[in-house]
Amino acid sequence: MPDADPTRVQLCGAYAVELAGRRVDRAFPGRQGRLLFAYLVLNRHQRVVRGALVEALWGDSAPAGAEAALSALISKVRTVVGHDVLRGRTELSVVLPEPSQVDVEVAQSAVHAAESAVAVGDWRRAWSPALSAHFVARRSFLPEADTAWADSWRRRLADIDVRALESYATACLELGGAELPGAERAARQLIEIAPLRETGHLLLMRALAERGNVAEALTAYQILRTMLREELGVSPGPAIQEVYSRLLA
Repeated sequence: MPDADPTRVQLCGAYAVELAGRRVDRAFPGRQGRLLFAYLVLNRHQRVVRGALVEALWGDSAPAGAEAALSALISKVRTVVGHDVLRGRTELSVVLPEPSQVDVEVAQSAVHAAESAVAVGDWRRAWSPALSAHFVARRSFLPEADTAWADSWRRRLADIDVRALESYATACLELGGAELPGAERAARQLIEIAPLRETGHLLLMRALAERGNVAEALTAYQILRTMLREELGVSPGPAIQEVYSRLLA
């Protein structure tokens, strides 16, 4: 038997929904239709009551006719995706045709795989999923959504991106050779998005030193030390200090 056409939902970057090989997102009834489907996809392992959908779409600014507007919206989205995908009336759920792939779930799974591989020192196995998680998490999540649940997902994805960059930079460092420039780039990105997280600075120092730029690695330490003193009144932690001492030796 031929492989089934894939189902893909992309919520980071350009919004896209492809159900069993059929692109449907362009037929959704505007912004609210896209957000309704996205919310149900992200909560598809449970039934969602209508009140939760009203709050998800309108928050504290729900109009007087929110229930009627929601009913109309559900009907329009169901017409696009089909009754087999969008199910229920008082409690709703989305059932995606298999095989299915939702980008934020891919990022979550990938970063866990990368961290597990790093934990056992399997650097080659860590490399690819770390990069995959980063490529998803770095993109904007539902830019048109100004809601509490979307903000919660943005924080989750920001954390995934940090963890993915840490795993990727670590794997590149341990693999060495041609992967060292990747370690440096990832460390610099990590510092840019999480400047007070010492891991990025530690990885940058190690990457610079491995590439023969010891003076620049020492400068990176001084930049961190000054920032921590001015921002938090603390000194770099033991792991940073140990690398710094080795560089001075």
